[in-house]
Amino acid sequence: MNTKGFSPFIKKPKLIIIVGPTSSGKSELAVRLAKKFNGEIISADSRQVYRGLDIGTGKITQKETRGIPHHLLDVASPKKQLSAADFKKLAANAVTDISRREKLPIVAGGTGFWIDSLIYDTGLPEVPPSQKLRRALAGKTAPELLKILKKLDQKRAKTVEQKNPRRLIRAIEIAKTLGRVPKIEMPKYQNIFKSPYQTLWIGLNPAYEVGLRKIEKRVKRMIKAGLLTETKKLLRGRVSKKRIREFGFEYRAVLEYLGRKISKKELREKITRDSLNYARRQMVWFKRNNEIKWIKNPEGAERLCRIFLTKKDSGKK
Repeated sequence: MNTKGFSPFIKKPKLIIIVGPTSSGKSELAVRLAKKFNGEIISADSRQVYRGLDIGTGKITQKETRGIPHHLLDVASPKKQLSAADFKKLAANAVTDISRREKLPIVAGGTGFWIDSLIYDTGLPEVPPSQKLRRALAGKTAPELLKILKKLDQKRAKTVEQKNPRRLIRAIEIAKTLGRVPKIEMPKYQNIFKSPYQTLWIGLNPAYEVGLRKIEKRVKRMIKAGLLTETKKLLRGRVSKKRIREFGFEYRAVLEYLGRKISKKELREKITRDSLNYARRQMVWFKRNNEIKWIKNPEGAERLCRIFLTKKDSGKK
C-alpha cells in the first residue's frame, strides 16, 4: 500500500491510538506505525509533558524517535501544573495541525483519562480549587487520602494514582463538589458521532512474566542512566520536594534514597513493585474500553491500520 501523500481524513480526522501499561512498548510501536503510514506522534503522558523529567518517565530519546516528529513532550515547566484540560486543548490543536499537513496523527501513551478526554470530547469537570479543603487535607498521607476518596467514589479510587497526594486531593475535591468524579462513558454507551474523530484503538498488554522482565530491565536502565542525578538536578533547579513527589513513584523513591531511608537495592525493588502496581491500575482503566483491539505483535497492528485507513468516513461532524 502506498501511503505517501495519503490524506488521513475526509470529514473527520482519522487517529490511531496506542495504549497499554508501562513498559509495554507503546513508543516503539508508535514510531514503527508512523514510519509505515506517514504519521506523527502525540504523546499522551501526564509526566512527559514536563521538561527535565526524562529518565524517570521513560521519555523517548532523540535516537529512538527515528526522525518522527513527537508532539507534547517538554511543553511545560516542572514548577507548573499542566491539567487534563490543558492537554486536551494542546492535543486537539496538534491533531488539527498534523491532519492539515496530510499526515496521520498517532496518539500514544498510558494516561487513560487524558486520552479519553480528547477522543470522546467529554467535558472535563469545571471544579475550581478549594483552598480551604486543600489546607485541611495537606497534612494527610496518601493512604489517609485514599481512604477518604474510597468513601466518596470507590470507582475513581481504583484508577487514581494511589500514592500521589496531589491527584488524590484533586479527586476528593471533585467528588465532594459533584458527588463523584464524572465517568467518561465508553463507546458501547456512547453515540460515536459525538466524537470529533474516527479512531482505531490498539492495545499492548504483555503477559505478566514478559511485563515483569521489561519493567525490571527498565528500572535497572533508568538508575544506570542517571535517575538520581536527574532528581538532584530538579532539586538544584528549585523544584520543591513536595512537587517532585507529585511526579510519581520513581521520584518519590529516589527522594527516600537520597534521604537515606532506603538502600540502593530497596530503591530498585520499590520502583519495580510500584511499576507493577501502576501497570495494574492502568489496565483497570483500559479494560473499560471495548473499542481497544489488543494485539500480539507489530504485524497485527499494521494490518489493523491498513484496514482502518482504507475505510470511508463513517460519520458526519
